[in-house]
Amino acid sequence: MPVPIGLGLPQMKQYDIGRDVAAVARAAEETGYESLWVFERIVFPESPTQGLYGVPGLPWPDQYRGVADPLITLALAAGATERARLGTSVLVAPLHVPFQLARSLASLDAASGGRVVAGIGTGWSLDEYAAASVAPFEKRGAVLDELLDVCAAVWGPDPVSYRGELTTIVPSEVGPKPARPIPVYLPASGPRALRRLVDRADGWMPVAMGADRLAEQWKQVQDLAAERGRERPLHVCVRVNARYSAEPVAGAGREPFHGDVAQIVEDLAAHAATGVPEFLIDLQGTTRDAAELIDVAAEVYAAARAAGV
Repeated sequence: MPVPIGLGLPQMKQYDIGRDVAAVARAAEETGYESLWVFERIVFPESPTQGLYGVPGLPWPDQYRGVADPLITLALAAGATERARLGTSVLVAPLHVPFQLARSLASLDAASGGRVVAGIGTGWSLDEYAAASVAPFEKRGAVLDELLDVCAAVWGPDPVSYRGELTTIVPSEVGPKPARPIPVYLPASGPRALRRLVDRADGWMPVAMGADRLAEQWKQVQDLAAERGRERPLHVCVRVNARYSAEPVAGAGREPFHGDVAQIVEDLAAHAATGVPEFLIDLQGTTRDAAELIDVAAEVYAAARAAGV
């Protein structure tokens, strides 16, 4: 049975957000993509404290100079589609006031008929923390834990009440409620984050960095779930940060998902063979405009299905 495949929506500086988000979302749903996704990037520091993803010397891509707000982007996509799930991959928890984020996600889920998937993480950019975080970088795990608690409370039955480090809710009616329980995915990797994933999340959202590595990580998660007595299934949606090129990338050192459509689909098939049940492909960083993104996304989807993915 084919695995569900999602597509990253256009948020970067080369796109016209007001026009392109709806066009890409509508075309992706018509093509067959089962879900539509956004990511979060709030500033582009001119002299970054860190390299991209915290890797020393790795430059931030120029497209990050203007990334549209993720929830506004999803709202635009929700209005242009009917079936596709609407996911965040990921929201950076400490950049949000927990109560307000919980309400926004609930409203979006209610408005879209129960289509939201909340991917939430702790982020890595010290510059983004300095600009907008509700707590220091060192407390990022505690903020994520509180956000998960607040979401559970706000999305649950009234009266809602909660008291934490950042949030106090006196017994209140809080609405609208989500159309159904919103699944929460975490992109965990370290020991503490993996325990949080197994104990609290509905799904895991790793980044694809090679089929062998993915299989190893997935076994680690499964072993920890068994060790901690988790009984309900843990869904997996693998994020693919593709770097598309019109011509194939030559050489044995080609990184996964770098290349033309055939190479991207070859890597997708290898990762699917590990048994993970869903993928999100983000192509927006290396397409020139919405028209090319729509065309390449359609090619990738058709080639993946032809390859049995």
